[in-house]
Amino acid sequence: MSSSQPRVVLGVGAGIAAYKVCELLRRLTESGHDVRVVPTADALRFVGEPTWAALSGHPVSPEVWTGVSEVPHVRLGQGADLVFVAPATADLLARAAHGLADDLLTNTLLTARCPVVFAPAMHTEMWEHPATQANVATLRSRGAIVVEPAAGRLTGKDTGPGRLPEPAELFEVARHVLARSAAGRAEGRDLAGRHVVVSAGGTREPIDPVRFIGNRSSGMQGYALARTAVARGARVTLVSANSALPDPAGARVVRVGSAEEMRKAVLEAVQGGGPHPGGEADAVVMAAAVADFRPVGYQGSKIKKAAGVEPEPIALAKNPDILAELAARRPAGQVVVGFAAETDDVLANGRDKLARKGCDLLVVNQVGEDLTFGLPDNEAVVLGADGTATEVPRGAKEALAEVVWDLVVARLEPLPLG
Repeated sequence: MSSSQPRVVLGVGAGIAAYKVCELLRRLTESGHDVRVVPTADALRFVGEPTWAALSGHPVSPEVWTGVSEVPHVRLGQGADLVFVAPATADLLARAAHGLADDLLTNTLLTARCPVVFAPAMHTEMWEHPATQANVATLRSRGAIVVEPAAGRLTGKDTGPGRLPEPAELFEVARHVLARSAAGRAEGRDLAGRHVVVSAGGTREPIDPVRFIGNRSSGMQGYALARTAVARGARVTLVSANSALPDPAGARVVRVGSAEEMRKAVLEAVQGGGPHPGGEADAVVMAAAVADFRPVGYQGSKIKKAAGVEPEPIALAKNPDILAELAARRPAGQVVVGFAAETDDVLANGRDKLARKGCDLLVVNQVGEDLTFGLPDNEAVVLGADGTATEVPRGAKEALAEVVWDLVVARLEPLPLG
């Protein structure tokens, strides 16, 4: 492998989703990564050795006896900057959790001292089986990142959790993990064992069947927060309002429309209830642009424009203050983060909002038609309830997300031992 390129071992399990991993391999190689593909023997029943070799530019074998003079069962893991396993089948997760070494891939997993990511894919019943969940918990306890599978169409007519996330989103996980490792933050799986809830997008408050009160939020910052949290090892619930962005790999996505729907979904997710059980969240980051007001009355039919007749004024009522409610009812140890989108007097308004909302951190940024909304970059000041102010210069929204999680991690209580 070239020492100037990030070195990735791409492990491939024996699942039908192996065909999707070809696209992940292409994205890795075309972005300058040196990739060695290590399939299991049965994985080659789904995608053959010539395909992997042609796409990676390296010979491919599942056997420890191929090229034995180079000791591949040791050297591959020792030399890798990242080991990424996709699809990680139930069998492969079990063998990895129990430290078996019966082929080249499981040998590589035992010798790797770099970040290891598993992207499971299997039928829902297999994913939800207590044995699989125990194996996942074991791997996570050892520092591996196990990306939550997506929900959707599986083999045949089945649907449910267990679908391999899309290759573009898996690539983002790999990119984030490698970037943190290259920056000397290999121990950046500092959210492992944590459940975090992120809101994103902008709510829409219906006026009639075709019109609504909304805002310009694209959801990009919230999605960046979700992606970076996954790469740092967290279990992530993303409550998304009216965003067209693809689901971040590893995040459980709950889709909502209005502020009332967002309130219900966020409270359920934070409390560990609803469709996402698992205990109260360690942190909640309200990056969504929640409408402050909603129409008092909803018109069941489209409001018609009549010649010579002025439209009736639309009466508004206040929406619930989700951030203030979260801050007021949070349990001990939970970190609550809010966002303040301001057009003028940015810091003064931000400090006032921080005091009123009662959250631990408030990310304050200036917005406008050509600022922040729908753009890939952002700049902000993160105000702390302890009087701190952290300036984040303009850059990628992922960079701001990393700073937010750094500040959250610094405020989290240590996880109980054992």
